[in-house]
Amino acid sequence: MNEKMGYQEQRFAVAPMIDWTDRHCRFFHRVMTRRAALYTEMLVADAILHGDRQKLLGDDTGGPVVLQLGGSDPAKLAEAAKVGEGFGYCEINLNVGCPSDRVQSGTFGACLMREPELVGRLVEAMKEAVSVPVTVKCRIGVDEQDTGPALDDLASCVWSAGADALWVHARKAWLQGLSPKENREIPPLDYERVRKLKLENPSQFIGLNGGLKDLNQALDEGFGGNPPLDGVMLGRAAYQQPAILRDVDHLFHGDDGSRKDFDEIVGEMRTYAGRHLANGGRLHHVTRHMTGLFHGLPGARLWRQILSTEACEHDAGLEVLDKAYAAVSARLAA
Repeated sequence: MNEKMGYQEQRFAVAPMIDWTDRHCRFFHRVMTRRAALYTEMLVADAILHGDRQKLLGDDTGGPVVLQLGGSDPAKLAEAAKVGEGFGYCEINLNVGCPSDRVQSGTFGACLMREPELVGRLVEAMKEAVSVPVTVKCRIGVDEQDTGPALDDLASCVWSAGADALWVHARKAWLQGLSPKENREIPPLDYERVRKLKLENPSQFIGLNGGLKDLNQALDEGFGGNPPLDGVMLGRAAYQQPAILRDVDHLFHGDDGSRKDFDEIVGEMRTYAGRHLANGGRLHHVTRHMTGLFHGLPGARLWRQILSTEACEHDAGLEVLDKAYAAVSARLAA
């Protein structure tokens, strides 16, 4: 997991998603892509400083894994970043885009779009504390902000503080009136605003996030525009249709011969789930992230039904995963 991130090459990342991108999800995604940057869920700095660090930060994913932090206190974020670096994370990312009520009550996440100078101080504090890259993920603005100066001011402050990259979710966030789910869907996408930022800051790493539905669209919007951006980040598309991750290493990094078949993927996850069960975990902790593996293929519904019901039983074992795969394999072979 301590693989260093290089910000001179175009990259692909799977976005941080609360309640989704836990360590089991990241292991599953890593089975399918060696090169993609995988993000943790946002972890609040206070939780890392005062909680069970092994439970929060322990990870055996391998490859580049990024720790995303939430907070607004420079000293706390610096200490949490240092702890994260000690656990082997290759990059620390600051959340300046999450609009949930929990984040708003703590005055961080998307709320920080209104305080670009504070964001700069947060980045500076983390940069002084760690040797790994420090990056920021933001929106193009919040509420009634003009996305022109809002994004420009935020970007200027984080780069002045030494941030290594800025990932932009190309929508506004509305802090009142929209749920987090609605904030991912209702505010209109504005990829051109992100490209304008890149045009005016050609030497800075700028990555695109928000609404990208598949790898082809990610390639077109991220690298096919004028100017091309430096990275693309998929969230829900990668989670809900995870098999697309099998093509990331080839399409984005030129790695040939790395695409795994379903036998390999399910076999590796079966071994992983077995270890988790042996350590006292439940099958559902792992398989809940796998329900979309056969999206759009024959047998996908049956696979999803078995994993969504039988794998949730308290005593569910590997036989449930075997049953689900046997069912979908029969449909695929028909």
